[in-house]
Amino acid sequence: MQFQLTHLTRQFGSNTAVDKVTLDIPSGQMVGVIGRSGAGKSTLLRMINRLVDPTAGSIRFGDLEVSSLRGSALRNWQRDCAMIFQQFNLVPRLDVLTNVLLGRLNHRSTGLSLLGLFTREERLMAIAALERLGIEQTALQPAGTLSGGQQQRVAIARALMQSPKMILADEPIASLDPLNAKIVMDALRDINEREGITIITNLHTLDTARNYCERIIGMARGRVVFDGSPNELTAEAVHEIYGADQHGSGIDETMTSTSINISRQDNEARAIPSPGLRTLAVAEA
Repeated sequence: MQFQLTHLTRQFGSNTAVDKVTLDIPSGQMVGVIGRSGAGKSTLLRMINRLVDPTAGSIRFGDLEVSSLRGSALRNWQRDCAMIFQQFNLVPRLDVLTNVLLGRLNHRSTGLSLLGLFTREERLMAIAALERLGIEQTALQPAGTLSGGQQQRVAIARALMQSPKMILADEPIASLDPLNAKIVMDALRDINEREGITIITNLHTLDTARNYCERIIGMARGRVVFDGSPNELTAEAVHEIYGADQHGSGIDETMTSTSINISRQDNEARAIPSPGLRTLAVAEA
């Protein structure tokens, strides 16, 4: 389904965080949004998910006018448009499996959600999501005991449990080391390629955007100043997005490099499911 933003604007007092952004994103694209801190990237994603309401403009997904949704219709959109945050947003004291199962809350009745009752099928889904991300062995650990990279993979598994039509990732690798950044980005690309789910991710490194995204959107001062393929992201385009340093020179891309080496073979190996904890899921149901 076509996803459309038209003159989307968000003001905070006298500050315009996002300024008349218009974009058409076909279903199944993997899009990277880049720009300096304060360029409006996070506000843009939060408006798409409706965590922040637009001041003006519209958000449409197919025939659905997202920007006008309220109540249960808005909750359904936030289920269909899963959000992954830089700081993971897990419940540290709950075990990993339960954190993943929380992704099913908008698919369930209020009563079942309050009782915390999950079906056998839901538990199997959660285990399969953890296996896909290579962390099924952590299922019964408190989420707060995991490393940052593992926690982000739990957050991705929880997003998968929503059965989303779109995934938004707000700086998903900003706090991770290069190896874990690669694992997380490989996982997002695998979801995009295998499920055909549209992914829009804010990124702070140019090499990551080039390596993983088929389309790159550059923002500066709340506006889109670049929209094209990785090959079109020239030095001139980078200068337009990031401006110059304090000495008037262009941005040195090596300063933002994560030194991620891409390996599709590794990616495919991680995607192979293992029997893991399926029996545990059945026993717990």
